[in-house]
Amino acid sequence: MESRGSVPARPVPYAGVWRFTAPAVDVSVPQARHAVRDLLKRQGVPLDDDVAEGLLLIVSELVTNAVKHAALLSPELAVEVAVGEEWIRVSVEDNHPYRPTALETDYAQTGGRGLLLVREITREAGGACDVEHTAGGGKIIWAALPLIPRP
Repeated sequence: MESRGSVPARPVPYAGVWRFTAPAVDVSVPQARHAVRDLLKRQGVPLDDDVAEGLLLIVSELVTNAVKHAALLSPELAVEVAVGEEWIRVSVEDNHPYRPTALETDYAQTGGRGLLLVREITREAGGACDVEHTAGGGKIIWAALPLIPRP
């Protein structure tokens, strides 16, 4: 029940949830990044430039991980973008049951630090990230960032 003088809450015009699928192949990495970038621009999401760049790097890393490590059991992956009034969440879902962990920094290696990078970008922005299992036995790796980074 509304009290007199109150203004009903209106959803912000850029809020919503979008999901798309892609084959688990190398070319899907830049395509996913560009699709997310274009979606955010089209919706007019008020993202800080640093948050936007971090978010797009997270998308690239998560899709790369799905392509490199899950494609054998999951030939298709799904990318979801959820935008609220003050936050944005990206997730990548695949059907591979393996739950990855972030490796520690080893500067002698040329790869294998994608999830560490995702964790650090998320932490610096004041967000959160995690891995969840799906009902079908796969996993969703997600990262949520505030639209405006913490000071």
